[in-house]
Amino acid sequence: MARSAGTFAQLMAKDGKFVTVKMPSGETRLVLSSCMATIGAVSNSDHQLLVSGKAGRSRWLGRRPRTRPVAMNPVDHPMGGGEGRASGGHPRSRNGVPAKGYRTRSKTKSTNKYIIERRKK
Repeated sequence: MARSAGTFAQLMAKDGKFVTVKMPSGETRLVLSSCMATIGAVSNSDHQLLVSGKAGRSRWLGRRPRTRPVAMNPVDHPMGGGEGRASGGHPRSRNGVPAKGYRTRSKTKSTNKYIIERRKK
């Protein structure tokens, strides 16, 4: 559950067959107490401090350049188009879903009952 470099999850409480775990995102959720876990933090905590330094190094990792949506045409992105230097409009993804602060988790998911507290915005 917390597997990326330098992350860890905290065991907050134990009650019955469930334990409360605080995730790296800040979310608090219930996990079965019969589940297995490795103690400690994942190594390489300095991973997030790494600076690529140049565009080419990101390309080696398979990360392609990102074109700003404002520079696109209306056919390519909801924020594209406009005469001259038109600023963005409402922040949206390419398929029109609102980008900032919009909750995309399904309200009918069966595991929603195990989430005690959602991550902070």
